[in-house]
Amino acid sequence: MTEYQGPAPIGTPPILELIDLHAAYGRIEVLRGVDLLVPRGAVMALLGANGAGKTTLLRVLSGLMPSTSGDVHLSGVHISNATPDQLTRAGLTMVPEGRGVFPNLTVEENLWLSSYSGQPVEKILTNAYARFPRLKERRRQLAGSLSGGEQQMLSLARALASDPALLLLDELSMGLAPLIVESLYDSVAEIAEAGVSILVVEQFASSALRVSDYAAVMQGGRIVETGEPGEIESKLNELYFGGAA
Repeated sequence: MTEYQGPAPIGTPPILELIDLHAAYGRIEVLRGVDLLVPRGAVMALLGANGAGKTTLLRVLSGLMPSTSGDVHLSGVHISNATPDQLTRAGLTMVPEGRGVFPNLTVEENLWLSSYSGQPVEKILTNAYARFPRLKERRRQLAGSLSGGEQQMLSLARALASDPALLLLDELSMGLAPLIVESLYDSVAEIAEAGVSILVVEQFASSALRVSDYAAVMQGGRIVETGEPGEIESKLNELYFGGAA
């Protein structure tokens, strides 16, 4: 696996370290020994074709699915098989595939619910509307009536309300027009500049690679390549279609 010299000072533990991580659905093993480092302060793109194990990996990391063996460390602390609430308190938050909003509540009510994390409601609203002015314009509108891009903005704003150290993003581009995807990834870059480490899972690589410091490729439930975005992008066709499963 590639040794990283990331944004963090030498000697600082990575924000996330996975060691020989395995997980299964019944007797079907999906993660088959995942090893991965995400440097503190970095954006890492996790790429791979459908069925590679990317979403399963995020489900394990976010406490929605147990691992069968292996270790997960967040900021040097062992967090394997912690509950979602414990992980949120430890600084890990996920934006799930398909947008994590309550469709029958307004934008503002969705943001109010994020105050369970302990942040004052006014601070949550101020930060959300400063980062995503469109949400302020739509604050009285039902979340289910927003456009797909606006729902993703709301999902990101809700996730940031818990003041995460590590943000997991699952298929941010799903079902969205290319211009909207580019705008959302501009927001991802701004979030990273504010000090949040990010692991972003994408099937369609170009937008994620544009804002990433590092990239990794999954195939057959394992990490098969890691490196800088340009290096990985040049190998994607071979890695997706020409490697061993």
